Amino acid sequence: MARIFDVIEYPSEMTDEIVHRFPEEGIGDYRIGSQVIVREAQAAVFFRDGNALDVFKAGRHTIATANIPRVIDFIGKAFNDRTPFPAEVYFVSMKEFANKKWGTPQPIIVRNPGMGLGVALLQGFGTYSFQVKDPQQFVTQIVGTQGAYRTSDIEERLRTMLLSKLQDVLGETGAKYSVPEIIGLTEEIGAGVRAKAQDDFTALGLTLKTFYVGNMKPSEKSAQELRDMGMLDMSTYTQLQAADAMRDAASNPSGGAGLTAGIGAGMGIGNLMGQALQGGMQNTSQGGGGTKAALPDVMTPSEAAAAMKVTEEDVMSAIQDGSLKAKKVGKAYRISREVLEEFLKG
Repeated sequence: MARIFDVIEYPSEMTDEIVHRFPEEGIGDYRIGSQVIVREAQAAVFFRDGNALDVFKAGRHTIATANIPRVIDFIGKAFNDRTPFPAEVYFVSMKEFANKKWGTPQPIIVRNPGMGLGVALLQGFGTYSFQVKDPQQFVTQIVGTQGAYRTSDIEERLRTMLLSKLQDVLGETGAKYSVPEIIGLTEEIGAGVRAKAQDDFTALGLTLKTFYVGNMKPSEKSAQELRDMGMLDMSTYTQLQAADAMRDAASNPSGGAGLTAGIGAGMGIGNLMGQALQGGMQNTSQGGGGTKAALPDVMTPSEAAAAMKVTEEDVMSAIQDGSLKAKKVGKAYRISREVLEEFLKG
């Protein structure tokens, strides 16, 4: 025979518990006159036969016909005043669960027109907090009959919801702002995620209190990883490999012909890069009266970088280590077409 409880309470801080069932296992026997003690930052949901009968707020509650009519209307028809009846009480923490971590396990693709590949990969991390809004709904839809339900049981689900909304917000923001501007819009992005996620949290009986973007930055994914994600064709992949080789060789302390050797080593990336460049210059030569594009006779480092589809920093590194010849005029550098073509030949 189940134990008869005259006092039902859960004197716990519920640090990482959202819900605690009383009793944890089996069914408790209560009766008219039993007391339910609910502490501050708690609520208690009274269940019998799978039906939620009442939600008790903080305070001391006596099960009696005078003040808990829904419990009594359901129970009184089958039991006398002092006859024990089986039921369960779920204590729900109503405090804010703060400083929960979120992060992007995979970078999020954002449009970046006019720069690089036309897309960028962003990664971010930050914190969020949530709180139970509707105890009865949360217990009914999420907890079920578990003896205890902790924050760790739902955090992965909440993070997945938040990252989905973050991707939506970044997609919308990317249509209006450049990637450098997006990185600075942490407050606006956080507010957008809160607004989009609120309905999903409400459907679980929760409310999203805060969502903070701690940092947003471009991903450090390699060219191979980008290709594995299906974002690069072979031509673009080859160009990025060439740029990586230039950067690595320029930082090589061996000096001398390090940059040229780095570009030409192994796969002959210099030749591949030259072919890709020539292909780009011939795009307008097909179909009737089109004219073949050509390199200008004299180029700035920025123009040379655009022609080779690398960064200006890569070109400056090549100039500074002597592998790419350039004429310095005042504080600026100029590169002749013949020198650049010779450089690409390796």
